[in-house]
Amino acid sequence: MMYCQLPLAFLTPADFLQATLWALGTTAVFAVLALLAFLLQWGFRFRLVGITGFMAVLTVGLFSLSLFPITTTLVPGSVPYTVVYDNGAGQVVIKLPTDINESQLEATLRQAAINQFSPGRLGQNLMVRGRVLLHPEEDVTEPLFIGQVTRSQSDGDERDFNIEINRDALARL
Repeated sequence: MMYCQLPLAFLTPADFLQATLWALGTTAVFAVLALLAFLLQWGFRFRLVGITGFMAVLTVGLFSLSLFPITTTLVPGSVPYTVVYDNGAGQVVIKLPTDINESQLEATLRQAAINQFSPGRLGQNLMVRGRVLLHPEEDVTEPLFIGQVTRSQSDGDERDFNIEINRDALARL
């Protein structure tokens, strides 16, 4: 299956690397100024130390963004979803529209499993559950889980998914 990579911020890792180099130069300038301020006993020398420290943190952050691209994957046939629960480890719940069909559900679960994958998550498997909210009566809301996908977090293989669709729940829609 072919996926489309969509940039979140239209900035590439090369752009972040270029910004890192500029920030590194600025950090060096402030470090030299701070050293000069201490040698000459300027009154604002501690402010320059603070600015230098902030620039160092900013430089490290920009460098980390230059290592990992900020992109999302769009799976053809998927529908927009909202992440409503994420424990930061191995469980994510997404909210889906009530007019979703089975093929859209499968594509959306696949897309969510790809986009929510992160090497920094804890646990062996990532489970993404899809749910809709039904309103059988006034002032009554019933969450209905219509499908889930499980993938291994140990590898980045985007073809190794275990997708389970609850057809009985899907038929209730």
